[in-house]
Amino acid sequence: MVTKKETQATELRERMRGGSGSARLTALSAELPDAVRLFSRIVLTPGSSIGEHVHERETELFYFVSGAGVVIDDGAETPVSAGDSMATFDGHRHSVVNTGSEDLVLLAVIVKETR
Repeated sequence: MVTKKETQATELRERMRGGSGSARLTALSAELPDAVRLFSRIVLTPGSSIGEHVHERETELFYFVSGAGVVIDDGAETPVSAGDSMATFDGHRHSVVNTGSEDLVLLAVIVKETR
């Protein structure tokens, strides 16, 4: 199934997960399999962040497309830029901060645990 760009729904989330600024999420598929909760392109404007949160009974995968930022992964800060990726597994916490002067763009997939 193809989801054309012009039909992909976009929403603006202010202070996503208790973070700062705004996050623009674009749903990349009109339909998702039962085990997938999210498949989105996320844009964080300079200075914006996704607040620290825990994933329970799911895994979140990020691929950083452009921009620069810092992820806090179970308390450890790591700079990220285009081409980097990360996984946050069940029971772990993370946040993302755009520390650059341009948008931080990432692809995100959340997969529900099936066991």
